Amino acid sequence: MKKRKTRGARSQRGQTKAVARRQKPALTAEAEPGVNSVDAIVRLLTPENRELLALIRDHKPRSVAELVELSGRSQPNLTRTLAKLALARFIDMKENGRRKAPSARIRKIIVHIDPYSENDVLEIA
Repeated sequence: MKKRKTRGARSQRGQTKAVARRQKPALTAEAEPGVNSVDAIVRLLTPENRELLALIRDHKPRSVAELVELSGRSQPNLTRTLAKLALARFIDMKENGRRKAPSARIRKIIVHIDPYSENDVLEIA
């Protein structure tokens, strides 16, 4: 299980300024979680998106078109949602010839919230 510390807006702003001033190196995509706050995860995990994640996990669609049929969502809406879920690293988009197939990347998320600071921790399994 990976543990990831989340960042508050103030901390993220400080990191961005330090990189711009060349005081710190820019973080690579692999070094930084795709979602920087517990709030962002809660907004992303709507009931509709949880249902979509369950469809991806259970049916293992071979393409976005197949997932459109399974979910009943419009293709543009689904594509936007899949991009957000991939950015958050909840899913992977695998190349299958000319098609892309979504696959589940995580099993569960455990959130430890520090009510006294912005030092929340995400565990992603």
